[in-house]
Amino acid sequence: MKIKNYFLAACVCAGCAWSLMGDYALADPGCANSAHTQRLACEFDLRDDFFTSSAQCFDSANQDPVCFSDAEADFDDGLEECGDVLEARLDLCELLDDATHDPEFGPDFAANFVNPLEIGNTITPNPWFALVPGNLWVYEGDGETIEVEVTGDTKLIDGITCIVVIDTASEDDVVIEKTDDWYAQDVDGNVWYCGEISENFEEFDGDETSGPELVDIDGSWKAGRDGAEAGMLLPFNPQVGDVFRQEFAQTDAEDAIEILAIDATEAAPGGACAGNCLMTRDFTPLEPDVEENKFYAPGIGLIVELDPATGDRVELVSFTGVGQ
Repeated sequence: MKIKNYFLAACVCAGCAWSLMGDYALADPGCANSAHTQRLACEFDLRDDFFTSSAQCFDSANQDPVCFSDAEADFDDGLEECGDVLEARLDLCELLDDATHDPEFGPDFAANFVNPLEIGNTITPNPWFALVPGNLWVYEGDGETIEVEVTGDTKLIDGITCIVVIDTASEDDVVIEKTDDWYAQDVDGNVWYCGEISENFEEFDGDETSGPELVDIDGSWKAGRDGAEAGMLLPFNPQVGDVFRQEFAQTDAEDAIEILAIDATEAAPGGACAGNCLMTRDFTPLEPDVEENKFYAPGIGLIVELDPATGDRVELVSFTGVGQ
């Protein structure tokens, strides 16, 4: 077993990290420096998990070598993933010209955002995502039915009044995920993503409860809390080649979008567009091998999510409400 080597490496690494803190404090701000620092944090998280697993292995009168080897294997696999995520973050940093994420969002910019309850009345909705209370989109794909409904509820987030959109995913009429998403629209018509509370549910064989139980709220975040920051979900006037962060809560939510076309063509049962579709590439460094192409019809919104690697599609089956 290599466990003694891991203990030694952790001590050495910790000492190096502390000795480098002065250098980090003097480093220039930038996306890449942030990414490299997150790589260090990723390894320390792995060491925490490794030592916790090892402690559980030690807490047995009959120690099983497999227990330690499994902990080592998880650590090694995790290190590889840390490296993959670093490379993906650096790729995004290059697309962003190494810019820091300093969105014009928060109390100082409150005047730049509209009253969301006036969208569709005195305020023109974003043509790609109309945040009009009562709007309802229903999607099907990958064995799931997804309903997205704009409510009449609002939530004050970091000084900005956001509207609550409920996203409910079901399998065989059983809810597996329910998310309260919080969005805001600025005076230029751009839609901002302000955070979410995502509840994940699961049913268990033999359980005598009447339905699925809450198992986690992974992925939840809120702008202004724990360093999380809002991002622009969809611009009012997209330009081909633009890349921006839709959300930024390091290690939890790092979605980004690239505008690929504004003259694409697509169709789904619930809507279509010919030569005027907005087409995007949606990706996150946290899942380096995963990306989606999304197609938006003006006045309707998202009509198709496409996995370019597999061809799997999630399609709009109905839209009820008001568009642009």
